[in-house]
This record gives sequence, structure tokens and C-alpha cells, in this order.
Amino acid sequence: QVQLVESGGGLVQPGGSLRLSCAASGMIFSIMDMGWYRQAPGKQRELVAGIPSGGSTNYADSVKGRFTISRDNAKRTVNLQMDSLKPGDTAVHYCNLSKSIPRPWGQGTQVTAAP
Repeated sequence: QVQLVESGGGLVQPGGSLRLSCAASGMIFSIMDMGWYRQAPGKQRELVAGIPSGGSTNYADSVKGRFTISRDNAKRTVNLQMDSLKPGDTAVHYCNLSKSIPRPWGQGTQVTAAP
């Protein structure tokens, strides 16, 4: 059974940084294209960063140049370094597959950028 557990969220001032981590189990992690998603109140969930099993990373225009996605196949984790956070980044952040039907969603981790 696939399980995705996100952590690392919190409250930061605008301009601050956070590092999110996602631990995956129950799948062959190294061959999966993974991504970080976010869902703000009243909005649909959106993909903000993707990292294939091989190849280049990709980012939504809204986070390009500020967020960096990485993965550690040995530890079965995918991480999101978030710098220069803006109030518009406030959302619950989730990890999941990026190019296949999503697996069951984890609980997510709340990121809030506010004074």
C-alpha cells in the first residue's frame, strides 16, 4: 500500500525559507516521476514542481527561481526547498506522482507566509 508522509511546513515571514520533505513507501520509488503540489483555500490543487526518475526538473511559473525540488532514491524521499516565500505561497503542500494517476494523498503540510 502506497503511503506518502509530508513534513517541514510552518509559519514564516515573507522572504523566509522552508524545506519540505516527503517520505514514500509501498512503491518502487526510484522509477516514479514525483512532484510537489499545493492547495490554497478555495482553490484547486496545483502541481508546482516535478522531478522525473531521470531528466530535468520542472516548475510552475509562480515558483520558478525560488523553489528547488530534489530527491534521494536511497532514502525514498522527495524534498522541496522553498526560498523567498510570498503570502501567495500559503497553502497545504502535498507530494505525489507527477505524470501518473495520483496515489492516495497524504495529510499534507501547511505552509504559511505572513508578517
